[in-house]
Amino acid sequence: MSDTTESGRLHVLKAIEDGWEGFTKAPMSFVLFTLLSGALGLIFQVMSHGAAIRSSAGSGFNPGTVLLMIVAVIGSTVISLWAVTGLIRGAWKALSGHKPSFNDFTRWDGKAAGRLFINQVVLAIVLAIILVIAIAIGWGLLQINQVLAVIPGLVAGIVFLYLGVNQKFLPFIAIVEEGNPLDNIQSGRDVVDPSWWWMLLLLVVEVVILGIGLLLNGVGLLVASPLVICISTAAYRQLFGTEDQTGFLSEH
Repeated sequence: MSDTTESGRLHVLKAIEDGWEGFTKAPMSFVLFTLLSGALGLIFQVMSHGAAIRSSAGSGFNPGTVLLMIVAVIGSTVISLWAVTGLIRGAWKALSGHKPSFNDFTRWDGKAAGRLFINQVVLAIVLAIILVIAIAIGWGLLQINQVLAVIPGLVAGIVFLYLGVNQKFLPFIAIVEEGNPLDNIQSGRDVVDPSWWWMLLLLVVEVVILGIGLLLNGVGLLVASPLVICISTAAYRQLFGTEDQTGFLSEH
């Protein structure tokens, strides 16, 4: 694992300041790439919606509809991975004192995208297991008392909140650090837990920034989204250090 900061605690205000400074190094590149990736993602979402409408029409099995849905799902996934890896690369370079070029954002890194995808799938499986266990216990308690059946749901909600906060940096860990998905999830817990409440505060701030962007007719998200990535990258570098163990930032 990379070296952590001396205090071992997240400094939210510094992360926001550093993130803003990083964003201002190449604001047009950040905005244009966000616009490009968002537009491409929207195309596949429209395809998925169209396939869903055709499927709900009740015309029976249609190979064309199935193919359209498969293409839409794969396309959306690829664009999402491309967008996340591109924005993280741009933010990382900006925070390192460099002005990222548009090519830094658009360059595809299949290995990084693959690591990111696998780590996200593993985390989703972990959350699904927790949910299934909570439902099973809740169903059993429901046979005894309806009030008791609520307890597993509350516990699961608390666990989801806890993991949602300490796994915020999983995409960064997956991209720039070595290790298998379970080790990466544990790494997030080990490093973030001492700053858990500060991390929760950072998440609230980021949600507010995204909310403001959404209120500005949605266009504000073109600035808010990459800005949040820059802030998150700055926060990650505070806690985990700046070492690139996988060569993600190297020129290909």
